[in-house]
Amino acid sequence: MKNGGTKVQKTVAIHTLGCKVNQVESSAIAEMFKENGYRPVDFDQPADVYIINTCTVTHLGDRKSRQLIRRAVKTNPGALVVVTGCYAQTSPGEVLEIPGVDLVVGTGDKNKIVKLVEQAVNKNAGPFNAVTDIFKQNNFQEMPTAADSGKTRAFIKVQEGCNNYCAYCIIPYARGPLRSRQPESIVNEVKKLIANGFKEIVLTGIHTGAYGLDFKDGTELSTLVKQLVRLPGLKRLRLSSVEPNDITEELIAVASSAEVFCRHLHIPLQSGDDDVLKSMRRRYTTGHFAGLISRLRERIPGIAITTDVIVGFPGETEQMFENTYQFCREMAFSGMHVFKYSPRKGTAAADFPHQVPAPEKERRSKKLIQLGAEMAADYALKTVGKTVEVLAEQQVEGSPGHWEGLTDTYLRVEFPCAGNIRGRLVNVQVTEFRQGKLYGKIN
Repeated sequence: MKNGGTKVQKTVAIHTLGCKVNQVESSAIAEMFKENGYRPVDFDQPADVYIINTCTVTHLGDRKSRQLIRRAVKTNPGALVVVTGCYAQTSPGEVLEIPGVDLVVGTGDKNKIVKLVEQAVNKNAGPFNAVTDIFKQNNFQEMPTAADSGKTRAFIKVQEGCNNYCAYCIIPYARGPLRSRQPESIVNEVKKLIANGFKEIVLTGIHTGAYGLDFKDGTELSTLVKQLVRLPGLKRLRLSSVEPNDITEELIAVASSAEVFCRHLHIPLQSGDDDVLKSMRRRYTTGHFAGLISRLRERIPGIAITTDVIVGFPGETEQMFENTYQFCREMAFSGMHVFKYSPRKGTAAADFPHQVPAPEKERRSKKLIQLGAEMAADYALKTVGKTVEVLAEQQVEGSPGHWEGLTDTYLRVEFPCAGNIRGRLVNVQVTEFRQGKLYGKIN
């Protein structure tokens, strides 16, 4: 393509790193390219344009991003290599230094990526930095719906950016200030997805729980949820990660009263020690968190609570880690993502004293991961012998005639069934829990 391309249909290959928001945006980017005559192909295949949608949450994200960029350059030296996403936004200079990169696009301009690609092709003038100042972004930028009929759950990005500036997090610098999508735009998209056969809608964003606060008219996440749960044909509505401070009594009320609201919330804890939480600039205490979980379980019986925890934050002593361990055990989470603290240049915590040695972070991580697995098993085992509703997602690889899908409590269930039931809600009697998965039979 750098040499002018051919008259055959142009191709684009996209690889995504990082969070669910990135995945949603990559799907929208693919849709935009299709609308402009491109054919999406697998990233390992020759393509005219390669797009790497990067992550920068940890050093590992940066490294993986660089590896993928080099792989794209090597796969087809004549292709146009485009780098976008959070790593591109925060470190465009580093990206441009990688041989073979043609275009760097920031997080605020992904909706312009096709136009920028065409400009880069026409200019054919070497690397071009199209990254703009993310802090000048004031409005949510719409991108097309990617309603893939092969999928069963649709993810909708409802807001962008974050104003929290937790001490460890680079994301506010990569994504900019809070911008919420207009409610009518979200409602219209959900209606289209329901019409296309999607049974479950998942609301996602960089700081999903802060939805609507930038409107300054009283709109909040519960306002949007109330509108969506009333839409005809919607079978399930799920929220992605929601901060403890953002779970209001109004949100709990609609979650407990609406049948379509999934009994699952992902609520990041990050630490079970109050001193560490304060150092992290988290805006709650363990007492507040525990009270919230108690209210949720009282109002929504059987609710699954999953969480994120960071180990090895600067200044975290052995006792502080033990406090976190014991607190997590008391909370009895149904799932837990454990992260080893990774210093990010530009964040406050990167310059904090008393950085925890890597071997110690590794030890703490393994101990907490083990606890997470035990708690997940304890929660899942409560389902054995019961009948649950499962959204059939896909056939099990290597097991013909077997399907798997998710319950509303985010448990994965495998069961035998002849025929194609993708996208259907089926009642499954759970018979056993084995190796992290539930097994059953259609009831």
